[in-house]
Amino acid sequence: IYVGKDMVMMLKTGIALAIAAVPEGLPIVATVALARGMWRMAKRNALIKNLSAVETLGATTVIMTDKTGTQTENRMTVVALRTSENEVDFTSSPDALLAANSPEELAIRIAVLCNDAILLPSGSTEKHIGDPMELALLEVARNAGIDQTEQQARYPEIAKEAFSAQTRMMATFHRDQNTPDNLFVAIKGAPEAVIKNSTGFLENHGPREMDEKARRRWSDLSNDMTQKGLRVLALAMKNAPAVDTPPYQDLILIGLIALLDPPREDVPAAIQACHAAGVRVIMVTGDHIGTARNIAGQVGLCDATASGLEGRMLQATDLTQKTERDRILATPVFARVSPEAKLNLVSLHQQAGAIVAMTGDGVNDAPALKKADIGIAMGKRGTDVAREAADMVLRDDAFPSIVTAMHQGRVIFANIRTFVLYLMSCNLSEILVIGLAVPSGLPLPLLPLQILYLNLVTDVFPAFALGIGEGDRHVMNQPPRDPKTPVLTKQDWGGILFYGALITVGVLGAFAMALHVFNLGDQEALSVSFLTLATAQLLHVFNMRARSSGWIFNDVTRNPFIWIALGICVLLIGLTLYVPELSRLLMIAPPSGTGWLLVIGGSLVPLVIGQAAKIFTKPAKQPVSS
Repeated sequence: IYVGKDMVMMLKTGIALAIAAVPEGLPIVATVALARGMWRMAKRNALIKNLSAVETLGATTVIMTDKTGTQTENRMTVVALRTSENEVDFTSSPDALLAANSPEELAIRIAVLCNDAILLPSGSTEKHIGDPMELALLEVARNAGIDQTEQQARYPEIAKEAFSAQTRMMATFHRDQNTPDNLFVAIKGAPEAVIKNSTGFLENHGPREMDEKARRRWSDLSNDMTQKGLRVLALAMKNAPAVDTPPYQDLILIGLIALLDPPREDVPAAIQACHAAGVRVIMVTGDHIGTARNIAGQVGLCDATASGLEGRMLQATDLTQKTERDRILATPVFARVSPEAKLNLVSLHQQAGAIVAMTGDGVNDAPALKKADIGIAMGKRGTDVAREAADMVLRDDAFPSIVTAMHQGRVIFANIRTFVLYLMSCNLSEILVIGLAVPSGLPLPLLPLQILYLNLVTDVFPAFALGIGEGDRHVMNQPPRDPKTPVLTKQDWGGILFYGALITVGVLGAFAMALHVFNLGDQEALSVSFLTLATAQLLHVFNMRARSSGWIFNDVTRNPFIWIALGICVLLIGLTLYVPELSRLLMIAPPSGTGWLLVIGGSLVPLVIGQAAKIFTKPAKQPVSS
């Protein structure tokens, strides 16, 4: 208005620019990008319960994972039974028959009675019911000729003490049909817990007192098994006069039973991918420290010399001491961890600046799952409480699914950053084209309706395509981003100004040459500026490729939605030239050959210079969370 332009036209133009300046498609595109990411994760067995978790996964710096079923196949097989004087190797003799009334036969009978699983008859089409470990105990018992149904009929269960993380044992009370006035108590649990509470152990000739020497011997036998990566259970018994008798006092240790749960074949590659992505993987399990360390070494989580801590040592540690905190933060394996210790571990790493993803399956895991930045529940063996508390549910309980979801989270955040940069630079160019042309004495290069049309066409469709692309293939070779870093960094704002200026130079250059060099007239010059801006913004989408990708073959050119979006935009822009009603409304006419050359030349300016800038400038160093 100050330089003498028509007031009404300037008001219309100002309103149109105000609309163009605000990227109103941003919330829609962001939501679609996140939803698309959720859909992709669901196809890969990772169910996301809320949209924000998709993006947070990309910033994850620490994954605290369970062992059984996540790192291992959760396919238990009994491989050995150790009593005081004998050892039965079930790998070489899976159908080994046990001598009647021997400690070995008694140990297997205890494993059958102190058991919540149901092993269906051979050949049944239905699935067995229960924990894989308990099913493995029933399977080896069946092979040894000890039937679950017969044992339950002879020793009916009248009471049960469920397994707890505090005692690490389970007990069942049974009434012996031969001696109804005396109750038989079957106990199974962690070897160190059972050995500690045992006052005797059984030999072939009868019970013996459990002195310190015997305790050390049984502990050494257990440790030898766990060092081989086996899961070890201790089996014990006692007689009780009534069901209110304390179940875990004065036990008679019968034997140790070892189970093999092999690591998943795909876990080592997933662990390696995490390390390449700058993400630490920490094993947090309820198993013995020897078993945990062995499996951790097999999957490549740490080497054989790495340190490990048990839950009781963790609880006894003074966390006010920096050296102790640093020691815990550097520990890769934690064993015999209680739910409370899991919660403390999550909090400790979060206080150190980490973004923590935590896996869990039990009711007691719910607080830690809720506390973690990303709670991950198991879909197969997880409880309803764990799934409710989690942000993500793994349908296959597999660790590689976490890595896949984390990759997708990084891609989604990168896509959001990319289309925001694209939208903002396009909108800025529209403002600069008008803002620089008017005070310089040039006619208005864009009319209000043209601005609105471009804002509708060139902003929305390419931005949608960028938001749902597959992303950079090398995204997992970069360290995790600092969660405190904003969506647009200083470098991104610099890119917005740079690209906006390039588009502006191309458009105003073509517009000025149409007016003052080739004298094409105001009407054709207006069409040239409109088409140059539209084409430049469409070609600008190729500047959004990842800096690490190729100039021709990259994440943008491989995205089929980009080509669909460009096709739609070209069609809509073509309609403005060759549909008379639309041409009259927008005051556009097909330019001459000279006009088309100006359009092509002006629209290539931001693409050529933008690609050259990507080639000759180094990428900014990625900030990493501490």
